[in-house]
Amino acid sequence: MSKYTTGEIAKLCGVTVRTVQYYDSRGILIPAELSEGGRRLYSEDDLKRMRIICFLRELGLPIDSISQLLSEDDPGSVISLLLEQQEKDMKMEINECEEKLHKLEELKSELKNVKEFSVESIGDIAYTMSNKKRLKRIHMNLLMVGLPINILQWGSIILWITKGFWWLFAIWVVVAIPYGIWGSQYYFKNVAYICPQCHTIFKPTFKEAFFANHTPATRKLTCTSCGHHGFCVEVAREEE
Repeated sequence: MSKYTTGEIAKLCGVTVRTVQYYDSRGILIPAELSEGGRRLYSEDDLKRMRIICFLRELGLPIDSISQLLSEDDPGSVISLLLEQQEKDMKMEINECEEKLHKLEELKSELKNVKEFSVESIGDIAYTMSNKKRLKRIHMNLLMVGLPINILQWGSIILWITKGFWWLFAIWVVVAIPYGIWGSQYYFKNVAYICPQCHTIFKPTFKEAFFANHTPATRKLTCTSCGHHGFCVEVAREEE
């Protein structure tokens, strides 16, 4: 039967000598025998065990789990549970990494729109990114309430043109006006704006916000703190 030295078993398994020595010190790869000169000699079974250890380490299993697994009388009953748990942990790590990557991509994208780079501008971007879920929820609430009214609008227009039923359009007007008032009040009550000059989060008057020139993410307002007049970034208002 073949015998392998520490260096030979390390080479066959594609690891360093120190790795083999470490597994020996942890008691999970004990050599089959010692030579007369005190050299560690590993058997074919030891080589197979080492390959199993390397495989489990590649899957990310910690040394303690591998040690526990190899000490079991029936390791087959334990390995499926360990692998299942490891799979969950790895998926969680992947999700976390994907989240971080997404934030980095967002930050890079937002920085392209910053004319003058500063620590405060990164703070504004970070706040906007963390605030997006709340702002999206506000938009979704308006959409869900407004969807039936939009359906009524187009349905009434089609029926007026094709059937001459003008009264359905009149009903839509009666419903749409109160909705427009409520929707505007709800929206501007729940949003605020970041001044690009002093980085203050402020709340404009309803009248100013309603009539201001705007883009999907900004609105041209006058900062209540420093008086700067320009496009300010829209964010969801902090819940009180």
